[in-house]
Amino acid sequence: MIRTYKFLMRPTVGQQQALSEMLRDHCSLYNGALQERRDAYRHASRTTVRYGEQSAQLKEIRAFDPERQGRWSFSSQQATLRRLDKAFAAFFRRVKSGEKPGYPRFRGVNRFDTVDFPKNGDGCRWDSTPHDPVTRVRFQGVGHVKVNQHRAVAGSVRTVSVKREGKRWYVVLTAEHSGPVPLPATGSAVGIDMGVVNFLADSDGGFVSNPCHGRKVAAKLEAAQQALARCKRRGNRRRKAVEVVARLHRKVRRQRLDHAHKTALGLVRAHDLIAHEDLRIRNMVKAPAPKPDPERAGVFLPNGAAAKAGLNRSIADAGWGVFLAILRAKAESAGREVVAVDPRNTSRRCPECGHSTAENRPTRENFCCVSCGHTAHADTVGAVNVLRAGLARRDARPG
Repeated sequence: MIRTYKFLMRPTVGQQQALSEMLRDHCSLYNGALQERRDAYRHASRTTVRYGEQSAQLKEIRAFDPERQGRWSFSSQQATLRRLDKAFAAFFRRVKSGEKPGYPRFRGVNRFDTVDFPKNGDGCRWDSTPHDPVTRVRFQGVGHVKVNQHRAVAGSVRTVSVKREGKRWYVVLTAEHSGPVPLPATGSAVGIDMGVVNFLADSDGGFVSNPCHGRKVAAKLEAAQQALARCKRRGNRRRKAVEVVARLHRKVRRQRLDHAHKTALGLVRAHDLIAHEDLRIRNMVKAPAPKPDPERAGVFLPNGAAAKAGLNRSIADAGWGVFLAILRAKAESAGREVVAVDPRNTSRRCPECGHSTAENRPTRENFCCVSCGHTAHADTVGAVNVLRAGLARRDARPG
């Protein structure tokens, strides 16, 4: 079982400069390899350059530029070249499937924020000073960097990555251990119904409120983006405006992650089985298709795009996809079971008599069965139906 850990690093001023230079040189290597592939294919021979050929050139590149490329780990440079190779593989896959291709692009030095080390001990060393109570990680060319290790790492560390987020530096570890440690069985099962007014409702009648982190900082973010738009020229003023916008986005992202982790942890600790709707979030946030006026050429009829845009912002602000991914990961670590069910008619079907129609839900919150008269909160009804579908799906599995 593979688990990922992310810890804040506390580098010195000199180490921060060395880390920045490492990102800069790996970015230069990435862009140079991309330029080589572009030039080779644009040649009349239509030559295709692959990872193996570019990796074989690393020895010469390091010898030619020992003060920059020669300072860093050979394996981390290979990982950067593999990163480019994966970008091209994804590009060709999208071309074959008829999707929007998106040719790999050159990276600016401020947009290249991660360096990977494929193996712990090769160019890097986690917990490099075990005799010291302060945890440190060592990187070739940087030294021993202090780490704020807020929890223990289970298993053996396989890969190490350096990540820059604004002015902060993080180390990201992947560790492999034997398997999950199951939590004690509770004998409880629950269904959850995701929403935008309430973040979720469960089949027991409980609700988790939607914190609306993005909406709370919308005014500040709008002002910061307007200030950034007024900075036409590159300079110190524009750099500060960019940092303000990025800091607000990072704060909202961390708040969403914190809320998702806490909510998922509560569900995993309390229930053995958790059923949720199998939501296609990408399809749910698509803009409505334009409606051309059949009587007037070049004129379009109202299609509800403004209202749909508001709903899309609310869905994105809730962070359903992030929450469900965290829920599945925590459930796997705790030996719990998560079941995704078909979301169709879950909020329209009466849990008492089974009658399903749109008239059963006259408003967003109210459910009133037109057949048997059963009344309840619409989200609670949806969660109950999700739980029943999840139990039925679990029981239908062979073995």
